[in-house]
Amino acid sequence: MAKIKTIHALEILDSRGNPTLEVLLQADNGVIRKAAVPSGASTGEHEAVELRDDDPKRFFGKGVLKAVANVNGPLSRLLIGKDLFDQSALDQLMIEADGTLNKAHFGANAILGISLAAAKVAAASKGMPLYLYLGGKEATLLPCPMMNVLNGGVHADNMLDFQEFMIRPIGAPNFREALRWGCEIFHALKKLLKARGFSTAVGDEGGFAPLLESNESVLDIIVEAIKKAGYQPGHNVSIALDAAASEFYDPATQTYLEKKKKEAKKPFSSRNSIEQIAYLEGLCSRYPIDSIEDGLDQNDWKGWQILTSKMKSKLQLVGDDIFVTNPKFLQKGIDEKVANAILIKVNQIGTLTETLQTISLAKKNGYATVISHRSGETEDTTIADLSVSTSAGQIKTGSLSRSERIAKYNRLLEIEDELSSKARYYKPG
Repeated sequence: MAKIKTIHALEILDSRGNPTLEVLLQADNGVIRKAAVPSGASTGEHEAVELRDDDPKRFFGKGVLKAVANVNGPLSRLLIGKDLFDQSALDQLMIEADGTLNKAHFGANAILGISLAAAKVAAASKGMPLYLYLGGKEATLLPCPMMNVLNGGVHADNMLDFQEFMIRPIGAPNFREALRWGCEIFHALKKLLKARGFSTAVGDEGGFAPLLESNESVLDIIVEAIKKAGYQPGHNVSIALDAAASEFYDPATQTYLEKKKKEAKKPFSSRNSIEQIAYLEGLCSRYPIDSIEDGLDQNDWKGWQILTSKMKSKLQLVGDDIFVTNPKFLQKGIDEKVANAILIKVNQIGTLTETLQTISLAKKNGYATVISHRSGETEDTTIADLSVSTSAGQIKTGSLSRSERIAKYNRLLEIEDELSSKARYYKPG
C-alpha cells in the first residue's frame, strides 16, 4: 500500500497564455508525478465549474490562485495519508467535501488536478504506464485521430461559425500511418491555402484559420488537399465536423444564425431546427462527412431527437455540450434517443472516476466515445493514455501543429511502439 504524502499546486499557463493549475503529488514511497488541467473556450452551460479568481488586476480576472489555495489547503488536508490506489474513494472524498453539484466550491480544476495526479502516481508506484494501470492487459486499441485541420467559431477570427473541420484517417493500417496521412494532408492543405493567397496562421487548436466565408468553401479545399496528398476522400480519409451550434444559436428566436456575418454586418442566413438538420443532411450528401459533433444547440433536445432519427444510421452524431461528460445528461440522451456518440472531456465533469463512469455508461448503451482535449491545453498527455486504457477508439487532440497538441500524438506513438504486435488500430464503421 502507498499513501499520499504531499499535494502541491501552482498556477501555470495554458496554450492560450491564460492561467491554469498544475498539481504535484507525492506518495510516501517517494514517487512524484504532476498533472496539468486544460481549459475550454466553447463550453457547455452544464459543465463543472472552472474556478477563477475574478480579480481584474491579475490576468484580467482569469487567475486561478483560489483553486491553487484550495488544493494546497483543504483538499490537501483531506487527502494526505489516504490510500493512493483507491481512486474512486479519493475522488468521492473530494466530491463530498465540495458539496455542490458542479464542484463550484473548490473548483473542478482543483479537484481534477489532484484526481489525475493521484492516478499517475499510483501507476508509477506499480511500475506501470498509465494506460496499462487504468485499462489492464486488454488496453491495446489505439484510437483513430480526429485531426482539426481548419478552425472557425470561437477558435478563429474568420467568418466561419462551425468550429472545427477535421479529417479522420479511417483506412490507415495502424496509428503511426494514420498520423503520417494526417500530416501529409495538413501540409498539402497549407500549400493550397498559400497558393490561393490565404493566411496559413493557425487557430487555438492548431488548424488553419483562413478568411474563408462558407462551410462549403472549406470542405471543397479539404477534399482537394486529401486528393493532393494521394488519398481517396471517403475511402482512406473522411471528414468530421464540430459545428458547436450552441455558439451561434439564438434562444430568443430559436434559430441558428450565421452569427459572425451578422456581427460583421454582412448578409447572413438563419435556420430553425428542421432547416439546420436539412442543411447538415445536404452537406453530408455532397461531402465525405461521417461524423458531426454538436450539430444542434445543447438545449434543443427535440431537434436532437429528429436529427438522430434521421441520421444515426448514416454517421456518427457526437454530443458534447449537450452531455458535458456527465452520466446524468448522457442517461437522458439514452432515454430520449439522442445522438449515438459522446465526447469525453475530463474537465467537464472534474474527476477521473466520473469520467470512467460516463465512458462505461456510453459503452453499455452502444454509444461511441471520443476522448477530447480542450482549446486551452498544456503539455500533459493524460488523455492519450486514457483513450487507450478505455479502448475509446477515437481521440480529438487538435491539428498537426502546436506542441501541446503534438505531445498527445507523440505519446500515442510511444504507446503503440510499447505494445508492439499487440497494438490494434480502431477503424470507424
